[in-house]
Amino acid sequence: MSYLVIEGLHKKYGQSTVLTNINMDIQKGEFITLLGPSGCGKSTILRIVAGLTDASAGKITIEGKDMSGVQPKDRQVGMVFQSYALFPNMTVQENVAFGLRMQKVNATDIEQRVQEMLALVHLSEKANAYPKELSGGQQQRVALARALIVRPKVLLLDEPLSALDAQIRKKLQADLRAIQRKLNMTMILVTHDQEEAMAVSDRIFVMNNGSIAQNGTPTEIYTRPDNEFIANFIGHYNVFTRQALEQMLGVTLLEHCSKFAIRPEALHLDQRDGDMCIAGIAKQSLMNGNIIRTTFDGETMFTMEQLHQQQGYSIEMGKSYKCYVAKEDVIALS
Repeated sequence: MSYLVIEGLHKKYGQSTVLTNINMDIQKGEFITLLGPSGCGKSTILRIVAGLTDASAGKITIEGKDMSGVQPKDRQVGMVFQSYALFPNMTVQENVAFGLRMQKVNATDIEQRVQEMLALVHLSEKANAYPKELSGGQQQRVALARALIVRPKVLLLDEPLSALDAQIRKKLQADLRAIQRKLNMTMILVTHDQEEAMAVSDRIFVMNNGSIAQNGTPTEIYTRPDNEFIANFIGHYNVFTRQALEQMLGVTLLEHCSKFAIRPEALHLDQRDGDMCIAGIAKQSLMNGNIIRTTFDGETMFTMEQLHQQQGYSIEMGKSYKCYVAKEDVIALS
């Protein structure tokens, strides 16, 4: 039986529909990410699961218990927000211990559990520091520890890393995933960052306009987008109409659909057996860390991505090139 079940969830504010027919089955210990653009309803789902917002229709069960009418404090659901919301007049250990004190846990157990939690988030040496003395990343670790220490059945994370710089964010992504696995805790993360979703998730639910557009493992979502929205939102896909792609490839495509997608890294300059060819004039080349992204103008614009190498990489702007792609990397969109 699924650990957390969301069935037929709808939410309206007046005449505005925010969520439509949301269904999710989540297993114990899964790390789930709700991924999508701003305003698509991701955070609203978290707030409904936490009991902070009422659903217009639908049902949520945790461990088989219907959450209808259950107050937030009784749901055993923790939540970490983008804003750290730490108590400025309390030390790190006092902030982390706050939830246990509200539960009237005895002082000896509180001290032991706080020490264990601070060790888990690598903040033992900051136990007596105040929030103003911590970096943004350290403050977010305190907020995470405070949520985890009360041992929630489900931990909800509402874009907790979005305010941090890129390097710290990547480090905390790895730490968050490691903590989740160690505790075998069910977590749901909201983010609009596709790289973050790919890095930490067991499964991703991609949302658009209040509905789930596709769900699956990171590999499934990335390599087999169901539709044009997913292809455009995940991985910088090239999306072609049937007519344009058939003209570029010089073949008739058998799949019965109007649009196709090709990942930019699936294109290459060296021809292999069975490859199909599209040609274009190189218009722009940008280096993004270890990736070179080159834009070509053929029947329509398309991009190719290659690993940056100091030797042997030379595409001249304004010159025509043949780019090759394997047949299995041309994806039909629904």
